[in-house]
Amino acid sequence: MRLTLDKPHDPRHALFPDSCAQRIWVSANGGFCFMKLTVVGCSGSFPSAESACSSYLVEADGFRLLLDMGNGALGELQRHCGLYDLDAIFLSHLHADHCIDMCAYFVARYYRHDGGPCPPIPVYGPEGTEHRLTTAYADTPTASSMSEVFDFHTVKPSTFDVGPFTVHTERVRHPVEAYGIRVEHAGKSLTYSGDTGVTEALEDLARDTDLFLCEAAFTHGKENIPDLHLNGREAGETAARAGARRLVLTHIPPWTDPAVNLADAREVFDGPVDLAAPRATYEI
Repeated sequence: MRLTLDKPHDPRHALFPDSCAQRIWVSANGGFCFMKLTVVGCSGSFPSAESACSSYLVEADGFRLLLDMGNGALGELQRHCGLYDLDAIFLSHLHADHCIDMCAYFVARYYRHDGGPCPPIPVYGPEGTEHRLTTAYADTPTASSMSEVFDFHTVKPSTFDVGPFTVHTERVRHPVEAYGIRVEHAGKSLTYSGDTGVTEALEDLARDTDLFLCEAAFTHGKENIPDLHLNGREAGETAARAGARRLVLTHIPPWTDPAVNLADAREVFDGPVDLAAPRATYEI
């Protein structure tokens, strides 16, 4: 597995599909990489000066799955792929820092400059996702306009296929209905916590995962609010109990010192630990 800072997508192609969608990545040791993770945004709660809110692009076999689309993510996404190149979207929960740019994406797809509205793209989210987004936009042409460009699917704890991926979802602990997701392809796995407090469900979801993308919004010894967020130490402990191979801390708010959370995670998890950074890529 290799971490790189990805070269930005050519903005001249932002509106149009890639002419070469089928991609194969080669790792540092010359082996094939079956999945690629790109950090589109990783700031917790609200965007920072350096990063949009939560959004992560997962690619394999030319298929692009986006995990969350928080504040500022749509602009950053166009550094990495064309505006209409996504194949599916997963929303972990319906707090604005994980989904609000779906309103802007609705505009881009519904009012497409050339060719009319885009065909519906699958959107997987908790119960009430369509209503939440329609209400947030507040002025869709009709009550069904969102569903003309988004094919909404309600997420429950389950296993299902999305393109070339096998996806497992589990309910995690947060004030609203929220899900962690495990994405598997060709024997490799990526697990994303979404927003959560400590829960065995996340530990089970991340069991032996190759890359564990885990929130660490709180600081150990400061905030202690059950069923809301993890701190760096708790993220590290969850990764250790799950037997994860690599831990990437994300969703750290601008007012939290990421170096403290990184050090806390490293105290309890023996594997590699990174801080998520915008435009960083991981080959799995």
